[in-house]
Amino acid sequence: MKAIIIAAGKGSRLEHLTTDRPKCLVEVNGKSILQHQLDAYRSNDVHDIHIVKGYLHEKIDLPDITYHINHEYETNNILHSLMYAQEAMDGSFISSYSDIIFDESVVRQVVNSEADIALAVDQDWKTQYVDRTLHPPEEAEKVVHDENLHVKHVGKRIDAQMEEVHGEYIGMFKCSGTSAPLFREYFQRADREFTGKPFMKSRDFRQAFVTDLLMYMIADGIKISCELIQGGWHEIDTLEDVDRVRAKHQT
Repeated sequence: MKAIIIAAGKGSRLEHLTTDRPKCLVEVNGKSILQHQLDAYRSNDVHDIHIVKGYLHEKIDLPDITYHINHEYETNNILHSLMYAQEAMDGSFISSYSDIIFDESVVRQVVNSEADIALAVDQDWKTQYVDRTLHPPEEAEKVVHDENLHVKHVGKRIDAQMEEVHGEYIGMFKCSGTSAPLFREYFQRADREFTGKPFMKSRDFRQAFVTDLLMYMIADGIKISCELIQGGWHEIDTLEDVDRVRAKHQT
C-alpha cells in the first residue's frame, strides 16, 4: 500500500501562514499538517509515501519520501496534481488532500476496506460546520450513496438536495491493486476526450477535482464504495479552522 499526498497548492485562505511555506507545513497543535498525516500513515504500516508538491516545493524536504513536482499548480487543479504521481499507481494506494488531519483509525478503516475503490465519508459531517463561518457546508464535497453504500453523487455541486446528503467525502480514498490501473486509465481517457473542454461539474478539464473523475467513472458503471466514519478528522482551510482545531484539542 502506497500513500499519495496531494500538496501542491498554496492555501491562500490561510493568509499570512502560507507566505513562507506550503499549506501542508502549517503547524497545528505542535506539528505540521503533513506530519500529522505521515504519523497516521506510518502507524498503519504505510511507509511507501509519495508527495505531489508545487508551491514553495523546496520547503518540503523530508527523508524517506518520493516526491513529484507539479510545476503548473497555479493553472491546474487537484485532479491533475494527483496525476503527477500516476507512476505510483501501479498497485494499491491511498490518497489524501494535504490540508486534512485525521486519526490513525480513519486510515486503518480505509486501508482495510474490502472495496476496490473506497472513499472515506463522514456521516457526522454537519458537526464540522458548527460556528464555521468562513467555510460553509455548501463547500463540502457531499456524498449521496445507495442502500449498498455505493456512491451515487459526490462533489461540491451535486444533483441532490442538502437533505439527501449522507455525508462528506473527507479527501481520502483507496484503490486496490486491481482498480489502481483502472483509475489511471479513466484519467487518461478523460484527458484525451476533455482537454480544453468542460468536464463533469468543472468548467475546464484542467480545473477538475478528484470527485469529477470519480463521477466520470460512476457514470460508466464503476462501483465506488463509502467507508463510513463518524468524525476523527479536520479540514484546515482557513485561519478560523486553525483556531477551531487548536481550541478543540485544548479542551
